[in-house]
Amino acid sequence: MNGPDGFRSAFRRWRADRPFWGGLLLALGGAWILLTMKASLKVILHVGMQGLAGYLLPALMVLLGLLTLFNPAQRLFYSITGILVTLGTWLTSNLGGFFVGLLLGAVGSCLVFGWLPDQEPRRGRRQRRKEAAAAQ
Repeated sequence: MNGPDGFRSAFRRWRADRPFWGGLLLALGGAWILLTMKASLKVILHVGMQGLAGYLLPALMVLLGLLTLFNPAQRLFYSITGILVTLGTWLTSNLGGFFVGLLLGAVGSCLVFGWLPDQEPRRGRRQRRKEAAAAQ
């Protein structure tokens, strides 16, 4: 694993074994909502409970996204909990981070739920060309 190519291929192998994009989007949605909670008072819409739940639910979104990345065996539990928590931010966290965090979290949770671990990893164009050239 010398150089950037070794690191890149190791990262690709690690990423292929887990619902990477879904977990990343779920964590980014939670981070976005946490950032919008710190927006200026002129921007913030106070909808629903603005107390502890306003910070707890986005923090759970970030945690569930990271758990999905590092423990993909429990992805179904994390995705179902993630979508419920994401929908809860609609009421507690400035309309789910002004819809951006809500959409990121919902799409991420759906991607995690739909990921299949026994699926063959996607092959890039270069790899397909190499295989086609080797077959000839």
